[in-house]
Amino acid sequence: MLTRREFAAAGLAAAGLSMAAPNDRVQVGVIGCGARSHELMRHLMTAGGAEIVAVCDAYQGRMERAADRVGGRVRKVADYRNVLNDKSIDAVMIVTPDHWHETMVLGAIAAGKDVYCEKPLTFRSAEGLEVIRAAQAAKKIVQVGSQVCSSAIQQEARRMIQAGKLGKVTMIRAAYSRNTVSGAWGYPIPPDASAANCNWEMFQGPAEKRPFSLERFFRWRCYSEYSGGIATDLFVHLCTTIHFLMNATAPAKVMAMGQLYLRKDRDVPDTLNAILEYPDGFVVNLSSTFNNQISGEGSFQILGTEASLELASDLTFLPERKWDDNKWIVESWPKTLEEAYWKDPRVIASEIAPKRVKAQLPTSIKSPAEDMTVPHLRSWVTSLRTRQGHWEDAAVGHRAAACAHMVNKSVQEGRMVEWDFARDDVKA
Repeated sequence: MLTRREFAAAGLAAAGLSMAAPNDRVQVGVIGCGARSHELMRHLMTAGGAEIVAVCDAYQGRMERAADRVGGRVRKVADYRNVLNDKSIDAVMIVTPDHWHETMVLGAIAAGKDVYCEKPLTFRSAEGLEVIRAAQAAKKIVQVGSQVCSSAIQQEARRMIQAGKLGKVTMIRAAYSRNTVSGAWGYPIPPDASAANCNWEMFQGPAEKRPFSLERFFRWRCYSEYSGGIATDLFVHLCTTIHFLMNATAPAKVMAMGQLYLRKDRDVPDTLNAILEYPDGFVVNLSSTFNNQISGEGSFQILGTEASLELASDLTFLPERKWDDNKWIVESWPKTLEEAYWKDPRVIASEIAPKRVKAQLPTSIKSPAEDMTVPHLRSWVTSLRTRQGHWEDAAVGHRAAACAHMVNKSVQEGRMVEWDFARDDVKA
């Protein structure tokens, strides 16, 4: 008879997971130890079921801090390829600049690892198809780190929309704006950072080669060699949510405008506006600026024929108060015709009776205290054990990132960009 531990080992072996860690925890290597990565490591430890055993970064200081934060038997690894080649590691978290994502995700899959990749999944749209094919062929889990769809608030919003509580949704407005130096990626640079402890060649990787620059190294989202700017950082979150809420695949058409109006320390726009038209019968307005923050971070208005949802940190349901009011029109008619109009049963039903019914008041649902990244990572660990992928798999991540790439392409080329549903990619 198998012991409990032997039974668990057999199950994990069938799933392709090792048994090296105490309590049978999944062995995780973290590639990229910037600020977001430190948040993810903390949330992964809270989620449970996994042990971080290796950390890797091109800046020595962040790697040292990550090792201190994680503790235990974590190893500091200078070259990410050594993380991929380590057979004791079951899965990797890739939290690097965008231009490295495809190379590292494909390398991890080829090395037999499952993957959690911070959004956007891709730097160029066509890369998504390569990742999808590789993950499917190797039967590996790839989960994308746009954690919003694991929020209980967003899941409730999806249930309401799919149940028809809003009627027919034809328009969604979504915004993500900021007006601070740090919010616009002008992060402080560590005082000790230098060419001696920042591996510039490792950072550049497949990007165009440039002279050493601390600004590019630590503020890489400001530069088009490493990032798609606002679209790939913020619009990806918005589009992931919209696809999740609406059960949508991709927009058929995208038209966008944007420029660098104010912040001159970059080569990507500080303001973007886009219209995305979906074949499912609704249109989306996306907007973002780094020069004003009144619209807030990650706010949505989902507009239906029967009600609307306002979605930010909390969820508010707003019933439509709709009835015809033709008083100002019929007052211009002859008096006898006006009087007859108000006695018409059809008019009573459409204009008079609805006003007598007490209108339903808006209702709000508060967001849970737990950070949404925790359940998102918990789902990833569960997927690694069950081999049942999360909703936000490579295909979903590919299409959400592709929205951002379509926005940028429209801005750069000054034209409408279309999606090729047969190829599952952007039309040339």
